[in-house]
Amino acid sequence: MRIVLDTNVLVSGIFFGGLPGRVLDAWADGRLELVFSPAILDEYLRVCERIAESRPTLEYEAVLAAITGHGVLTADTNWDEPVTVDPDDDKFMLCARSAYAIVVSGDTDLLDVSGWEGVEVIKPRDLLNQLGDSAAV
Repeated sequence: MRIVLDTNVLVSGIFFGGLPGRVLDAWADGRLELVFSPAILDEYLRVCERIAESRPTLEYEAVLAAITGHGVLTADTNWDEPVTVDPDDDKFMLCARSAYAIVVSGDTDLLDVSGWEGVEVIKPRDLLNQLGDSAAV
């Protein structure tokens, strides 16, 4: 299953664990294929760097290096009209659309547009349930 991770899910998984961390574990175990675009990777890096400033003992570089090395990079795409109410979220939907992937997010702006152009948006718990991860229940 191909997924695009919203930045909040990725960052929560790296820095705090929980269900987002289990999503990253499922990807690391080869049960998921992570797709991203240059704009998404740039946002991942900027947000991780900002959080790491206040939490210098937490490591994120290895995860981002693994994503870069083992994820699927797609080209940034444009759309003439806004997709979500937050234009910064559009890149996730556009990436998922071009890669035939699911967006994993808890962001209501993204969840509200689930189904746009066939792109499904699901919460981390729902993804883990689909994978049969008993810890998500």
